[in-house]
Amino acid sequence: MSFDGSTGLLTDRYELTMLAAALADGTASRRCTFELFARRLPDGRRYGVVAGTARLLEAISRFRFGDAELDSLAESGAISRETLDWLADYRFTGDVHGYREGELYFPGSPVLTVTGTFGEAVILETLALSIFNHDCAIASAAARMVAAAAGRPLIEMGSRRTHEESAVAAARAAYLAGFASTSNLEAGRRYGIPTTGTAAHAYVLLHDDEQQAFTSQIASAGVKTTLLVDTYDITAGIERAVAAAGTELGAIRIDSGDLGELARQAREQLDSLGAKATRVVLSGDLDEYAIAALRAEPVDAYGVGTSLVTGSGAPTAGMVYKLVEVDGRPVAKRSSAKESRGGRKSALRRFKPTGTALEEHVFQTADPITPGQHDRVLPVPLVVGGDPVDGLETLEQSRERLRAALISVPWEGLKLSRGEPAIPTVFDQGGR
Repeated sequence: MSFDGSTGLLTDRYELTMLAAALADGTASRRCTFELFARRLPDGRRYGVVAGTARLLEAISRFRFGDAELDSLAESGAISRETLDWLADYRFTGDVHGYREGELYFPGSPVLTVTGTFGEAVILETLALSIFNHDCAIASAAARMVAAAAGRPLIEMGSRRTHEESAVAAARAAYLAGFASTSNLEAGRRYGIPTTGTAAHAYVLLHDDEQQAFTSQIASAGVKTTLLVDTYDITAGIERAVAAAGTELGAIRIDSGDLGELARQAREQLDSLGAKATRVVLSGDLDEYAIAALRAEPVDAYGVGTSLVTGSGAPTAGMVYKLVEVDGRPVAKRSSAKESRGGRKSALRRFKPTGTALEEHVFQTADPITPGQHDRVLPVPLVVGGDPVDGLETLEQSRERLRAALISVPWEGLKLSRGEPAIPTVFDQGGR
């Protein structure tokens, strides 16, 4: 027996040693609920963006232990024969509820709820956290960049600044958050994201002179291509670019220097040369703050790399995965530094009649509250009895969900400056 593409070993050893001990003492079969949430937002952030849900559901479907995985565990001596036999038959048969991708979350929001036996639910902890902590961090940073760009398209181009698989996930999260395209071809193949890219400085340096490089690129890609004009002198580069392509040149890209000043000069020069439709694309260590500072400049698009794939200073969303209920009984960690709230919870968001969000209300599912006229319950079923529910949203639908969610945020909550979360989280007293 084997499972190609198994995600079973994408986990920490302590998940399986806990499982082994619970199997030995008979507690592995107790009905439990785990919740994934963030105690706080990263410093300076006012909202978080849910991303990674579809990736997690797909990963859970492949969380199986075939011969290769079991042989590896046996050789390591990490767990008992009883545990190996249990894992050989493992398939998640529990339930998962959670916020839809593209939804906003705030401190304490029950972003994901996993219910099943202790054994089958606890070993999903590392997988769930690794996906959500990465994807939510990237999507949250990307959403701030999209807001700063004020309608101008953003290109994700950070593949060379992160792990090869993280690059694909980051491209997906960025696209969910509103980026227009990615440079990553695997993200394009896997998720249908538009891809873009033309040439780097190496291509210009390959040729004997810049004019020859531009002429060659246009012969291959056509006049609508984007020419990188800052390998040598930018003013001379723009002149050569228009000479090579004519006034129908698609775009020029500037990747270094004082980008605001260079954008102004480039626009003036292009217009003077008759290339009034040629776009100006900027890249080079951009983040949301740099993009916001360029808002008044004649920029048509931005390329973002390092800051995007590293969460723009917050590479993890700070999510945790905590046991909150055992056999219907609330349980909670009481450490003063890492307190949690017991009991399985749900949440609704309250809105003004105008559609502006007011607060996130988190309550016990054992003591439900009736939504008001302008309330919206946030968690939805994602997996029931181990099977994904039908009709989960597409990536395009998640993009639209986030766009609508951000429109509902009070304007103060969209600021890039430090401040309180965009809306407060109110906890039902039964959740303590």
